[in-house]
Amino acid sequence: MEAAPTILVVEDEYFIAVAIEDALTDAGFEVVAVGSADEAILLLKDALAFRALITDINGLGDIDGWEIAKRAREIDASLPVIYMTGAAAVDWSARGVPKSVLIPKPFAPAQIVTAVSQLLNGAGPSAGGP
Repeated sequence: MEAAPTILVVEDEYFIAVAIEDALTDAGFEVVAVGSADEAILLLKDALAFRALITDINGLGDIDGWEIAKRAREIDASLPVIYMTGAAAVDWSARGVPKSVLIPKPFAPAQIVTAVSQLLNGAGPSAGGP
């Protein structure tokens, strides 16, 4: 039996992180959730452990979600990235990594599951990407 894909979630708001984790777990994914960029960067050093990255853009400490995704892609150029934001959506085309998805807050957790599934299955984001 193949192990469930593990998704790294970087979100500083506890209740949002729990909702995402619950939705992904219910969809059959393993989830590692952290609340800061520093924790995410440490975990990403073993990028092969993760099949996708879901990151908030703001509120993560000295490093923002744009930089987390950039560093993740330096380690694994094909790692699917999903950004979440309540304020920085206008920067996505300039700062987002290629073949990523941006989901504006507020969102339904099912939107995250759909985006992860699309990226992992190679269908790509329905909304395009930078």
